[in-house]
Amino acid sequence: MSGVTTVNPSVDALLADIPELAAYARKATLLRPEAGRPTSRDSHVGGPLLWPADEAWPVCEGPHLVAVREKLSDEDRETWQRIDRAMRDRRAGRPNAAYELTHEEAETESRIMDGAGALDMITWERIRRVPVPTVPGVPLVPVLQLRAQDVPTVDWPEGTDVLQVLWCPEEHADLPGQSYYWGPSVELRHRSAASVGAVLERPVPTDAVDGYLPRPCVLDPLEVTDLPDGDELPEELLVRADAWAEARDTEYHRELSCHAGWKAGGWPSWHLTDLEPVDCPSCGARTRLLLTVDSGKDPNLNVGRFGELRVFTCPLDAAHPIRLNIQ
Repeated sequence: MSGVTTVNPSVDALLADIPELAAYARKATLLRPEAGRPTSRDSHVGGPLLWPADEAWPVCEGPHLVAVREKLSDEDRETWQRIDRAMRDRRAGRPNAAYELTHEEAETESRIMDGAGALDMITWERIRRVPVPTVPGVPLVPVLQLRAQDVPTVDWPEGTDVLQVLWCPEEHADLPGQSYYWGPSVELRHRSAASVGAVLERPVPTDAVDGYLPRPCVLDPLEVTDLPDGDELPEELLVRADAWAEARDTEYHRELSCHAGWKAGGWPSWHLTDLEPVDCPSCGARTRLLLTVDSGKDPNLNVGRFGELRVFTCPLDAAHPIRLNIQ
């Protein structure tokens, strides 16, 4: 790792021409993970943590979501196949048309699914996810470790210079304080590197979702200026930013705002939904984006159907619970 590099000429030019946008600019660090062999003293994704040997490793005791399969009756299987054939017949000769269900067919399929989330049409089994407690618990998995020297764009609690992010490598739903969330539960730990002597070897979970086990990566941090999603701006200012970008053959929402990928600080994008302000569950304050964890590439993660998991924290009190969101 060569340290933090700073460059962002397009955004700098935009801010120079429309200085009113400066009030919305935030510093961020693009983490840019690359496959490597990090040590416990490095900033990294998925490597060994600087975890004190005399501190117990955290575990998650669930409940975790487990897939339960239920065999369809012969009658329900034949009914589903009949509906499927009827849809295909209606679509015949219209290659670009959508498959269409009648109201009666939709009600029948809903009855057959009985609230299950998926249907295996090879084994003809309904698949539903049910919460199951785990004893004695699943060891959390190291996702990210950041050193303050590499990521100066986030706030560090006094006396700390290491941020560690761990999660449970199992599916969760209805986590306390989280709204409409389905994914891994997440924990943050801050500590001082100088206070850690002997390091604990992390335990390996015996059961995990493959997409929640990051491959070890080193980081190549790049400091940038991040601008918000257009929904965060006053309409008049967004119109000016869009016009500025269009005149330079680019797009504000694609090239000049909400940098994508692994990121510390900055602004979240709302590319799958409209703006959904994330409030602190303890005090109601509007939270700020702390981290963005991305799917794919060298870490080879898969969150939210290859989306982004974002971690938000309270700007008024870092001790308040974090909020999680997947886009």
